[in-house]
Amino acid sequence: PTGRATFVPADLIPAAERPDKEFPFVLITGRQLEHWHTGAMTRRAGVLDAIEPEPVASMHPDDLRQLKIKAGDVLTVASRRGSISLFARADAGTPRGAVFIPFAFYEAAANMLTNPVLDPFGKIPEFKYCAVKVTNGGERPGDPGYGKGRTLSELYG
Repeated sequence: PTGRATFVPADLIPAAERPDKEFPFVLITGRQLEHWHTGAMTRRAGVLDAIEPEPVASMHPDDLRQLKIKAGDVLTVASRRGSISLFARADAGTPRGAVFIPFAFYEAAANMLTNPVLDPFGKIPEFKYCAVKVTNGGERPGDPGYGKGRTLSELYG
């Protein structure tokens, strides 16, 4: 041993589920600056929850225009595993063909859409990438605010 780190090239493995004709968009899930993980603490902080009180799906303005969806409209994002409704947000920083949804909102639980297939080496689910479709309309997301005393099992059985 030389005491030096050894770099080993990694093979890029494509995601198990890719966009197709039925599900043409890529769902990317992640965090928001204001809310950490599930929002269990940050959504209880009135200042932070006032900044980002509602679940949103960020899409490139061109994609929203093509779907005839305006920023602030309710839209539905569906995968092969389920669907959620949330508010549209136009974001030129979101790549065309992608939908970004933060996973801090129990009332629009983004990880319900993701692919549970495991990475063959790390055994980590593909929570960050799956194929989805986006449609205009849907049920307005529930009241903002963290759970109003309800648990996830009460909300989703």
